[in-house]
Amino acid sequence: MSMAENVQPPLPSGELPLAGVKVVEFGQFIAGPGATQILADMGADVIKIESPNGDNGRRFGVSPATQGRSGLFMAYNRGKRSIVVDMRRPEGLAIARELALQADVVVQNARAGVMQALGLDAKALRAVKPALIYVSVSGFGTGGPSRERPGLDIAAQAESGMMSITGERGGTPLKAGFPVADVSTANATANAILAALFRQARTGRGETIETSLLAVAIAMQAQIWAEYQCTGQQPPRFGNAQPLVAPAADLIVVQDGHIVISAYLDDHWRRLCKAIGQPELATAAPFASNNERVRNRAALMEILGKALGGYTGEQARALLEQHGVVVGVVRSYAQVLASADVQASQVFQTVDDGQGGEVRLPGLPFSFAEAPGERPVPAVPRLGQHTGEVLAQAGYSAGDIARLQADGIVGHEAPVAGVAGVVAAA
Repeated sequence: MSMAENVQPPLPSGELPLAGVKVVEFGQFIAGPGATQILADMGADVIKIESPNGDNGRRFGVSPATQGRSGLFMAYNRGKRSIVVDMRRPEGLAIARELALQADVVVQNARAGVMQALGLDAKALRAVKPALIYVSVSGFGTGGPSRERPGLDIAAQAESGMMSITGERGGTPLKAGFPVADVSTANATANAILAALFRQARTGRGETIETSLLAVAIAMQAQIWAEYQCTGQQPPRFGNAQPLVAPAADLIVVQDGHIVISAYLDDHWRRLCKAIGQPELATAAPFASNNERVRNRAALMEILGKALGGYTGEQARALLEQHGVVVGVVRSYAQVLASADVQASQVFQTVDDGQGGEVRLPGLPFSFAEAPGERPVPAVPRLGQHTGEVLAQAGYSAGDIARLQADGIVGHEAPVAGVAGVVAAA
């Protein structure tokens, strides 16, 4: 085959990699919905099956300050289609089962035993459709004594060891400033689904995938676990600094806030010393090697604080960058939005908030050069907004849909006040 014959034709304008893939989600909060959000951003048709009360994430953090919106729900559900099904009713359960069997992927993060009791577990569905990819996300896994415990991000941060190493030296354990276990589980789950879709496309075989917040939270700490295996000693809480290298992730106060620097490699250390006008410091006895700098970190940081504290963050960044030193300005959210680098990355996208307004939210942190076409603004689905549409595409007649809605077996959006809606199912 010639090189010319091996060239692939370009994708149609705007066609994303997962176009044509159908995903059914039975999800709550972040880990499950976050995984399917990634798939939706890559072009998958994600159908979110909700109870008449909806995903609990719809109510998380809602207040007058948020204008009646849930930041959590907007962040992890844009571009999906919402259908309300009362699975307490046999006919509703049959609808959910039919939709699941029409999908390529099913994702659920329900409490332990719920999906099995409904006959919507991996064994039941894959017995009918072996090509199905079925994904379960739990708090602590399904094989241990904690399999029935409710699992939220904070519990995983605590029980994975993560909180034990996070915090100031001599202080109490701290959680991360965002739900890192939930979000990382969403990303790990999406990776597993993509691998299974690749095999499914090549062989037609499905897969049963399980993951947990606990497993992902532990896996994220791989480097620290490796160091623990080498030393046999509990890693200490060390604040912003890294305990084994210096200067590394160390925080320095400047005129308008803080910067962090990393210059623990010998050549980087020499560059830092030159940048602050003290090249002789690179070979001075207390700081000549990394181990010496770790032992004498307090004295080291006092010197660096005096040398850089008179600058603004941007001035310090410019100075250190000129000398090839890794530096970061600690920015507020408003400053992040204003950053030229962030704007150039186009990571933020406009999203319809489902209530007649728009918000700017982070999207995929990567781009597809062969799918650059204009795409519609993704919308946060209102509860039951797509019930009729999804059922019609699944083969239900207009009469059947009307009857199901009238009987309260499925819910549909009943518009009020222009764009807001309620669900008809009881």
